[in-house]
Amino acid sequence: MTGDAAPGRTSLHATAVVHGESGVLILGPSGSGKSALALALMARASAAGAFGALIGDDRIFVRNAEGRLVASGAANMAGIIERRMAGLIAVPHEPAAIVRLTVELCERGRQWPRMPDISDSLTIGEVRLPRLALDSGLSVCDQALAVEERLTALAAQSRERIRISLEHCAAVHKNERPEISPPALQAPGA
Repeated sequence: MTGDAAPGRTSLHATAVVHGESGVLILGPSGSGKSALALALMARASAAGAFGALIGDDRIFVRNAEGRLVASGAANMAGIIERRMAGLIAVPHEPAAIVRLTVELCERGRQWPRMPDISDSLTIGEVRLPRLALDSGLSVCDQALAVEERLTALAAQSRERIRISLEHCAAVHKNERPEISPPALQAPGA
């Protein structure tokens, strides 16, 4: 695989990680702290006993998969990330993830508006995703905490949309497979 995007995939100057069950796509110019934030998110996930892994650093390929954005890293750089002043290091990695949140870091010395738009989103590959704008001047700990808070809020919104009662889940579990009404027809000779 070369550094070029395959058909149907778009190449981005970005970093991506899995934090818990969510893919996080980190965008920003060179030197804005994408790799540092990715390392902080993976470390915080590990410290909390959650899953954390690198998808890719510096070059991410994205594709639209039935309305979901799938991010993958360059195969020849799997599990490799740059830690400033330390060089390239190896970290746990995954080949791809579904992106649940985009984080956009601004240039160093520049700031985003203090009160962001409530419905802040970003469209990539025809997929609209929640966007979190963070100042590069913030500490990486503050940035990681802000990402975790947004992921928690998004997970809560997602659970509300499902609306399956605990009683229903317990009944299905207790009674195993629910009966189909009317009973399914059996194939001849079965």
